[in-house]
Amino acid sequence: MTRLTRRDAIKSAAAVGGWMMLTGAATAQADEPKPAGGASPPVPPPAPGEGPYVLAPLPYGYSDLEPYIDTQTMKLHHDIHHAAYVKGANAALVELERIRREGGDQIHRVRAVTQSLAFNLAGHLLHDVFWQVMKKGGGGAPPRDSDIARMIQRDFGTLDAFKGHFAAAGQQVMGSGWAILCWEPLAQRLLVVQAEKHENLHAPGAVPLLPLDVWEHAYYLQYQNRRADYIKGFFEVINWEAVDARLRAAM
Repeated sequence: MTRLTRRDAIKSAAAVGGWMMLTGAATAQADEPKPAGGASPPVPPPAPGEGPYVLAPLPYGYSDLEPYIDTQTMKLHHDIHHAAYVKGANAALVELERIRREGGDQIHRVRAVTQSLAFNLAGHLLHDVFWQVMKKGGGGAPPRDSDIARMIQRDFGTLDAFKGHFAAAGQQVMGSGWAILCWEPLAQRLLVVQAEKHENLHAPGAVPLLPLDVWEHAYYLQYQNRRADYIKGFFEVINWEAVDARLRAAM
């Protein structure tokens, strides 16, 4: 994985509004050799549409996160919901280019189309990270000598304290949204934040390290209204090595 300097990370974050950064790191991880241990072959993505944003394949099989996230949810979540955000982001870019080209009264549509771009692009980029920070046989504690373990202890006290804080953030998202462990580069520390929908209530410039999708489409087939149980299951599939790599790239 390509290492980014702190200055590069801050510039990237500013360019896309906080959540919308370091996706190249996540995409690079998808191209790396996958660990052995009986994991299913990677699932190829649906055919990408036109535009700069594409749906990367899952770095594991649909069923590899069982029993914590079921196969059908993974198929619908990745191939339908995430794909829709990719399509929506590309479509918004095309529409903004058309507005600039045609001018006139079309310029009054900039706000609406920009809102669509923010929603769909934030949804795409958060999902891109979300898939990368899970794996078959994950969970437990981060490696003791890792930067993420060191920073969790410094900024939250203990791993259990972090998990309690993170779980509460996810449970208390109003409606649809995310709980996100992020790196805030100005204070040089970890934060747990919430996002409503995908793009609201974020901290501009903060780098998402461990996002958890708590939209109902992420868990309802398996857990119904038991969001707390879904969050508990998520802790069993965290890919701490990927989270640590993202932190090192952002620091």
